[in-house]
Amino acid sequence: MTAAADFRPLSLCVLTVSDTRSADNDTSGDYLSDALRDAGHRLFERTIVRDDKYAMRALVSRWIADDEVDGILVTGGTGFTGRDSTPEALLPLLDKHMDGFGELFRALSFEEIGTSTLQSRAFAGLANATFLFALPGSTSACRTGWDRIIAAQLDARTRPCNLANLKPRLKE
Repeated sequence: MTAAADFRPLSLCVLTVSDTRSADNDTSGDYLSDALRDAGHRLFERTIVRDDKYAMRALVSRWIADDEVDGILVTGGTGFTGRDSTPEALLPLLDKHMDGFGELFRALSFEEIGTSTLQSRAFAGLANATFLFALPGSTSACRTGWDRIIAAQLDARTRPCNLANLKPRLKE
């Protein structure tokens, strides 16, 4: 596989999982929305949903079923508190797990927050040819995930390979 010579914008959704955030104080969702647009992608939809696995699953299932959605960025609900349920809600929806994402995210995060990174259950995968990335709820964690991993993988120009170039072949 070779990287494309031209950038190809993707249509992405942003989901903030939180019982306390609103449109007025969702700095992590703001960061991801701004970052994906700054990179040249299209924000298809953005919303905040409470930390409820069935509400999350219903919304993400709708996005996964929509052929116009190329990817979903989720922030929040990946920790260990009683309310953190993003992995439990969304992992069952994945057709394929991207194990390297969580591993790489925690390795990079270790440089920033030390052993506290072991509390992160960040993950990624593929569902119905839609990429899904689940990040912790802090803006710093979203910055690490986007800037150091996701942005390059969603850019068709990234060499030697990237996820964006796989998009046409995901339903083979």
